[in-house]
Amino acid sequence: MLAQGGPWALSVISLVLLLWQEVSAIDVPLDLKQPPTIMKQSLKDYIVDPRDNIIIECEAKGNPVPTFSWRRNGKFFNVGKDPRVTMRKRSGTLEISFRSGGRPEDYEGEYQCFASNDFGTALTNKILLRVSKSPLWPKEVLEPVVVGEGSPLVLACNPPPGLPPPLTFWMDSAMMPITQDKRVSMGLNGDLYFSNVLAKDSHTDYSCNARFLFTHTIQQKNPFTLKVQTSRKVAETTPNFLSPTGTDSSRMVMRGEKLKLECIASGVPTPSIKWFKKGGDLNQKVKLDNFNKTLRIDSVSEEDAGEYMCMANNQIGSIRHSIYVQVKAAPYWLDQPSNLVLAPDENGRLVCRANGNPKPHIQWLVNGEPIESNSSLPNPSRTVAGDTIMFRSVQIGSSAVYQCNASNDHGYLLANAFISILDMAPRMLGPKNQLIKVIENNRTFLDCPYFGSPLPELRWFKNGQGSGLDGGHYRVYINGTLEIKRARAEDQGTYTCVASNILGKEENQVRLEVKEPTRIVRAPEHQSAIRGTMARFDCRVKSDLTLPITVTWLKDDKPLSLGSRLKKDEDSLSIPNVHEGDEGTYTCTVKTEIDQDTASARLTVLDRPDSPMDLELSDPEERNVRLTWIPGDDHNSPVTLFVVQFEEDRWESGKWQNLSSYPGDFNSVILELSPFVNYQFRVIAVNSVGQSRPSYPSQRYQTSGAPPDTIPRGLKGWGTKKNNMEISWEPLLDTERNGPNLHYSVWWRRKDTGEEWSNVTTVGAKHIVHDTETYVPYEIKLQAVNDFGLGGESNIIIGYSGEDKPTAPPTDLRVSKIDSTKVNVHWTPVDPSTVLGEFKEYRVYYWREGSMVKGLRVNKEKKTKGFYSTVAQPTGILTDLQPYSHYRIYMVVANNRYEGPPSNHVEFRTKEGVPEAPKFFKIIQRSTDVIHLEWDKPLEPNGILIGYKLNYQTVNGSRVGLMQMQSFLPNVTTYTLRLPERAIRYKFYLAALTQVGAGEVYAEESPHFTNEAYSKDQVDIATQGWFIGLMCAIALIILILLIVCFIKRSRGGKYPVREKKDLPLDAVDQKGEDGSFDYHSDEDNKPLQGSQNSLDGGVKESDDSLVDYGEGGDGQFNEDGSFIGQYTVKKDKDETEGNESSEATSPVNAIYSLA
Repeated sequence: MLAQGGPWALSVISLVLLLWQEVSAIDVPLDLKQPPTIMKQSLKDYIVDPRDNIIIECEAKGNPVPTFSWRRNGKFFNVGKDPRVTMRKRSGTLEISFRSGGRPEDYEGEYQCFASNDFGTALTNKILLRVSKSPLWPKEVLEPVVVGEGSPLVLACNPPPGLPPPLTFWMDSAMMPITQDKRVSMGLNGDLYFSNVLAKDSHTDYSCNARFLFTHTIQQKNPFTLKVQTSRKVAETTPNFLSPTGTDSSRMVMRGEKLKLECIASGVPTPSIKWFKKGGDLNQKVKLDNFNKTLRIDSVSEEDAGEYMCMANNQIGSIRHSIYVQVKAAPYWLDQPSNLVLAPDENGRLVCRANGNPKPHIQWLVNGEPIESNSSLPNPSRTVAGDTIMFRSVQIGSSAVYQCNASNDHGYLLANAFISILDMAPRMLGPKNQLIKVIENNRTFLDCPYFGSPLPELRWFKNGQGSGLDGGHYRVYINGTLEIKRARAEDQGTYTCVASNILGKEENQVRLEVKEPTRIVRAPEHQSAIRGTMARFDCRVKSDLTLPITVTWLKDDKPLSLGSRLKKDEDSLSIPNVHEGDEGTYTCTVKTEIDQDTASARLTVLDRPDSPMDLELSDPEERNVRLTWIPGDDHNSPVTLFVVQFEEDRWESGKWQNLSSYPGDFNSVILELSPFVNYQFRVIAVNSVGQSRPSYPSQRYQTSGAPPDTIPRGLKGWGTKKNNMEISWEPLLDTERNGPNLHYSVWWRRKDTGEEWSNVTTVGAKHIVHDTETYVPYEIKLQAVNDFGLGGESNIIIGYSGEDKPTAPPTDLRVSKIDSTKVNVHWTPVDPSTVLGEFKEYRVYYWREGSMVKGLRVNKEKKTKGFYSTVAQPTGILTDLQPYSHYRIYMVVANNRYEGPPSNHVEFRTKEGVPEAPKFFKIIQRSTDVIHLEWDKPLEPNGILIGYKLNYQTVNGSRVGLMQMQSFLPNVTTYTLRLPERAIRYKFYLAALTQVGAGEVYAEESPHFTNEAYSKDQVDIATQGWFIGLMCAIALIILILLIVCFIKRSRGGKYPVREKKDLPLDAVDQKGEDGSFDYHSDEDNKPLQGSQNSLDGGVKESDDSLVDYGEGGDGQFNEDGSFIGQYTVKKDKDETEGNESSEATSPVNAIYSLA
């Protein structure tokens, strides 16, 4: 038809297509009549495992339910006739079972499934079924490979052909991979390439291995034996390509596949490889592997075609190879046909566009048969125009399934698309009145699946108002979905979708709620915790208040079980007493019903290192041995130090001592040892947490004996008495003895006299020389000796015999330049021979006889100061004296043990100085507007006080006011300052004055005005000694009165009462106007009857007696013997006594009456 019409027909068709309605593919509800649709099928190139049953998938849907049939190798495959083949119910999937025998290879071939119902037939791809193969390596005897050092070598792998091809790799007999590097590497074909062979390459176990993926088996080739013939000098050679060979090669690759290009070169030194592409740089898709020997592009496209060059070069020369890459393409879709639903009399089209290299051929089929074969049954409503089929004024009954086959030399594509003719009003396919919750600022989709024929028009409305939603941040898709590009709070509401066509309309509603996102605002952080401590991971969350959240913790991507030890609260996870099992990655996951957030952190548990293991001694020498150990686990804290300890069994058996320490990256050291010691060793590892337990001890190692090689240290000679000299030294350590029977030879002689050496041998660490002259020099030397011989002699040192008391005093002691705190001292020195020892110093004794301030008592403690001087007219300065004081001094000469006789005494008086600070300085604030200051004179006035100087200024934080000053006479020790404002604070600086000037300043700051500050002087009274004593005395008096009351009550005595009950209260009981009692009366100052007068100091005995308190001398007693006379004061004993009760006249009587 197109051939007859030519270009004019194509123009008309294009115009018609523009006018026709373009209909999108929409799923037809399965309850409606429709042709079959293929839902699932096996791969085109389908390789199966021969050990499993074969399953060839074919699933389809349709209404009526489709029936299935198969073709094998282009012919009908009768499934029912083969007992091993079954078809699953309501499915076209084939299952081929070999339980009762049979070979999978017999079922290899090309399969295609057909799904049919009353409205058409759909096809699967042609499925090429092949059985996986993993053949054994052919048996072969491999001769040893002999090659000269520096020569190139290729060990061929040649794996057996498998389906799919195996993966190859090289290993040795210990199943360890052959080390590959710039010099030695495996090629893409599996061969092992040596750019040059070295002597170390000589091995007998180079073995190529092939791994077959489907059977999970590894086939191993017989190993190669490589013998390298070494030479004194390896000649340098220019590079030469081992793979590929020649100067150029070509490679064809399919679009979308992986491209690998390889260049492996020989040469000495080993060449380096570089890659280039002609006409441009290598793009970002290019990756270089195998030490730059392989160029890789994971997914090839047409622009990757071209000329690639590899260059191998070393210092001798270079070589190039060009690889021309062609990119071909099997067909791939540009526009895949999709199902078409039309109403009667509607127009439509199916489009099938594909591309490839070469360009694919398009063939249309209908219900599995080429559309050309149906030319005997022309369809006036259908026109085929190359890759497009156009339908005009379709009618019910013309439904069918169309297939598009796009093919070229490299493959094919097959697509099914049905055309279904329906007449139907709109219907909604989704749930009614759905509630959608979304996160703010997220891209949001509101689905409204619908169906109808003709295709309904769909419009969206918000809250039932306004025009349709489309444009702005809304977008409506042809399938009915409304996109909100970025949901905001104002987008919340009810959305209505309305579908309508000529047969009616239908609507549905979706309610949208926009929520705040769930976020972890304080995430857990990586941390290291020492074993036994607490670890804590934070996980603070912020989320929408209307969404319930669930917080879960994972450890290493597995749910964390929270028990009695691990505690989870609202914002954190606590892990007390951490141990190694707690180490890992902890993930906090916060979920709501619509979103979640996660954060992870790693916990590293630190601990002391494990003990070093497997101590081994090697390389024994006379004075050293090599110690090697295996470090234990460092428990995530690198070992910084190894401490080597030793124990010997001769002198201090069982005692471990430090020998040496080494950095944490050492595990083999040479130990420097001492002779004649039977050692054993242990090692302790140290990291930032602490020390490991000691390792198990090594075997013992005995060193041979030798003469002492250490000279005793600390040799000295000094007299302990005036006629001796004690020679002493530090004894050698046990590890310095070097042999048995250690002793010491000591020599001494008078210095500069030419006398012979005196000698003694001792095992101790000292020797006393007796009967020496006083303080004369001696030459001394020392040598250690054992059974193996003599040690080295020490250097000669000078020692001295003992000292005696100096015999002469310094003379003509005098002073000058007398100041307030220092004075110059002068004297005539003694003759050095009278010191009778080593001159140490001239020692001044001084003390304070008194102060020139009247009435001031001073401390006469004697002090000393030494002056070292050997000049003819020595002088010194005596400092730290007290001003305005009377001092006395004298001087002696001193050696190391004794002082000589005293010099003449000298008296002097220091000058007046500035005073010390006042003894105290108190600020008392009795009211809100007055500050009262009190102070006392200095303990050391250092002169005659002439007054006090008070400076003060206002303070407010760091800001200060102008300084004000007040001066006071020496007898004034108080000052009252009126405050202009309650909130003002002052800082005061008080100093005492003499004629010399102002002394040390006493600074105080006024307190803030509070109740405490206001009552400071009242509160402080409770800490005063006199107040505490007064309170104790009052308490004691009350206690005594209570005891007396109890005694008298128990004896039935009578107590003084008022003669008249109606007399007014005494003044002691009168209440004041303010409601308080006045406790003052006329008798307050009278002493108690019978007590001593505390003012005149005289002691007066009480003259009270029972006679005074009774009626004459005869006391009356009642029948039980109790005294019935009334107690009263002596002056009132003649007055008429009343027996009636009355009020008490004093606090004591009040207590009596209560009792």
